[in-house]
Amino acid sequence: MPSGPYDADAVEEKWQQRWLDEDTYAYQESEVDDPDTAFAIDTPPPTVSGNLHWGHVYGTILQDIVARFTRMQGEEVFYPFGYDDNGIASERLTESELDIRHQEFTRREFQQKCREVCAQYEDEFTENLQSFGFSIDWDNTYRTIEPRVQRTSQLSFIDLYEQGKEYRKRAPAIWCPECETAISQVETEDDEQHSHFHDIEFGVVDSEGQRPSGSRSETGDSEAAGQEEFTISTTRPELLPACVAVFVHPDDEANQNLVGEAARVPLFDHEVPIIADERVDMETGSGLVMCCTFGDQTDIEWYQAHDLDLRVAIDESGHLTDVAGEYEGMSSDDAREAIVSDLEDDGALLDRWEITHTVNVHERCGTGVEFLVADQWYVEMLDSTDEYLEAGREMDWYPEKMFSRYKHWIEGLQWDWCISRQRSSGIPFPVWYCEDCDEAVMADKADLPVDPLSDDPPVDACPECGGEEFVPEDDVFDTWATSSLTPLINAGWDWDDEQGEFTMENPELFPMDVRPQGHDIISFWLFHTVVKCYEHTGEVPFDSVMINGMVLDEDRKKMSKSVGNVVSPETVREEFPVDAARFWAAGSSIGDDLPYQEKGLRAGEKLLQKLWNASKLVDSLTPETAPDVDEADLSALDRWLLAELDGEAAFVREKLENREFSKARDSLRSFFWGTFCDDYLEIAKERVREDDDESAKYTLTVAHERFLKLFAPVLSHISEEIWQEMYAESEAPRASEASGEAASSEFQSIHRTAWPEPTGIDADHDAGETAMAVVGALRRYKSERQLPLNTELDTVSVYGNVDGFERDIRNVMHVETLETLEAEPEIESVVTGIDLDYSVVGPEYGADVPDIEDGIENGEYEISDDGETLSVAGHELSTAEFTVERERRYTGEGEMLEADGALVIVQQ
Repeated sequence: MPSGPYDADAVEEKWQQRWLDEDTYAYQESEVDDPDTAFAIDTPPPTVSGNLHWGHVYGTILQDIVARFTRMQGEEVFYPFGYDDNGIASERLTESELDIRHQEFTRREFQQKCREVCAQYEDEFTENLQSFGFSIDWDNTYRTIEPRVQRTSQLSFIDLYEQGKEYRKRAPAIWCPECETAISQVETEDDEQHSHFHDIEFGVVDSEGQRPSGSRSETGDSEAAGQEEFTISTTRPELLPACVAVFVHPDDEANQNLVGEAARVPLFDHEVPIIADERVDMETGSGLVMCCTFGDQTDIEWYQAHDLDLRVAIDESGHLTDVAGEYEGMSSDDAREAIVSDLEDDGALLDRWEITHTVNVHERCGTGVEFLVADQWYVEMLDSTDEYLEAGREMDWYPEKMFSRYKHWIEGLQWDWCISRQRSSGIPFPVWYCEDCDEAVMADKADLPVDPLSDDPPVDACPECGGEEFVPEDDVFDTWATSSLTPLINAGWDWDDEQGEFTMENPELFPMDVRPQGHDIISFWLFHTVVKCYEHTGEVPFDSVMINGMVLDEDRKKMSKSVGNVVSPETVREEFPVDAARFWAAGSSIGDDLPYQEKGLRAGEKLLQKLWNASKLVDSLTPETAPDVDEADLSALDRWLLAELDGEAAFVREKLENREFSKARDSLRSFFWGTFCDDYLEIAKERVREDDDESAKYTLTVAHERFLKLFAPVLSHISEEIWQEMYAESEAPRASEASGEAASSEFQSIHRTAWPEPTGIDADHDAGETAMAVVGALRRYKSERQLPLNTELDTVSVYGNVDGFERDIRNVMHVETLETLEAEPEIESVVTGIDLDYSVVGPEYGADVPDIEDGIENGEYEISDDGETLSVAGHELSTAEFTVERERRYTGEGEMLEADGALVIVQQ
């Protein structure tokens, strides 16, 4: 091996390029004998909305550890990569980069601009990820806007339509005024915002459409015909022109007299019915609620349940419509202030005060959503939630607790999935409508992908009415309608026209083995993937789900560009080795958020240097090939180390299989650094240098190579470098056979070798542990006295179980006579100090405290046999007033050392 410190930059760059040149991680379909030997990872395609952030890298490191570990289990790993570039996020990126608005261009023109901007960022994505050495198969990449994926997405739409799982309906939809498109429930989030509550006076209308006669008392009660006015409390006075009803709770006795009456809406003067309904929140405001079409989900429920009028006061861009009269054309914010001012002038604004409340916003842009009526396409889901919940139960969840998020999302669903978007750069709906009867005409599956804005419909006449004019659908799919198909995209799902059925080019990949993703998109990506794939195939799309947390800053706060606490992958890579970053990421508990802490990366750097230095030492002590030593001739200590390493390999394997990365990482690091490097390697070094010990050479070689393989999934670059230097040539034929490659292959990567199988060597675990502790204690004894390690020790007595390891202890530590003791050496407990509790002693003994202190210092005191009292300076102190410090002292000949599990007496 090369001399000098580890050069991470040179090593990592070299192997990243070599892995790419050699197609080391290419999926080899020819090597898959049956579906069980193919392991498919349903990798999340990152949204092309800007630069990759550290969270992307963190999640991909965990995926990559799984991929590398699984290859070493003898499975052929399918590890693709995708770019999600067909959604609102990519459009907003293009608009921002080019300082344009999509409305300024035709769809085709704007789409082209999106492609060009996204292509630049995708190239940067690829370069960035390749610089971290991920074992992705770069020949298996896709873009969610490419023609192949467009075909898959449109096939999905047509199949669900033919199944009766999709429908088009003019209905209330969640709408983002900023993005000017419908969005689904999953794309909204709650945001705490400052606002105002307004108490607004509504009038009660009599049977002839007038206010009742009679003067109003101070309490608001009419002296003649009954109540004239009532109060509505609202945060959205700009929705007054959309008011279609007022609701009262059936249990609201104070307002029951209003039920069945009509109310007059202030400023706008239209009449609306007053109705009883249990959905009214009696604890909010006045207990009377206006229903507007539409302010929220409850308004929609009331509209449907009571067959109310439709008054749409806010349009797609968030401006008021002609229903608002003189306020038409104002933004909703401006209209709110204008209406409030006019209500005040009119005497109808009774009160206004500041509040903070929860607002439903679009997660992409943070804009408060509206509820508008529009023609939209929906995937029917509410009728199948039990099936989707059961599908979730069929998958293995890592960690298990994340299933509850999936479950709670399904149980809280209120809407079917709205999949149509009024944007430009997406996948078109393959639909035309008959101009005469509005019948939907689907494209032929064989013709996909199509764009109705530029392609002709598949028929000359409407199959329903015979009409010959068609209107193309100009909406596009929600991006999740396509991203939810990633398992089918990667498995090559397609329609076979000759067979008249759906087929898969790579059926061995479906269902996929693992879906890795962040917990923030369980309701987005994971749930919708289950819906789509289950409806298309009747199967759950993946066997297991691995949910990672988010990367936080060092103060455990969410990273945000606006806050300025974002960490870029480039910055990390400039300062630390990639393997150090991988070590840091592997320290996470799956599912939990992980703070970015440089001390974690520095710990990784130290481990790399320790592995490098230990490897150089092993290289200097061992021959190029392991000595031919019969295992029966191995020393007890060597047998113990290899047996312990068997146990460690099994432990690491189990933890990686269960995605318990931190437990695997920490245990392996501790065993390597402590047991192997600090203890065994130091012992073996002396044995080889002084006695040319063949047993030690064999054990060093076998153990060291195993350590490299155990570290390989996490420390991918340095393990490859050292293994190539020390073992690749001798193991190439064996490794090639294990991984299914031809033995003549010029390049054999450690990542294509087999995980270490147990040696099957037996050893006394407890005795070996104790023997190592004894050796460690004797080494410290010599070091503290500045004695050479080969200094002879006359006699060493051990009280503890070191059966079978006596010879190793004598030889390694140069002990002339080693004896084991049947009984514990004579040890007495010596008082080394007495501590007073001055909070008790001070108030109790006052001026006598100095005398008590002098007595203790001079040893003029007595402690009772039971240790309960201290007699000093004429006082009897109880245990509440003092504490005795003691230490164990050996009273015999020689010096006693305490080792873990043993007592050691040295006579020199």
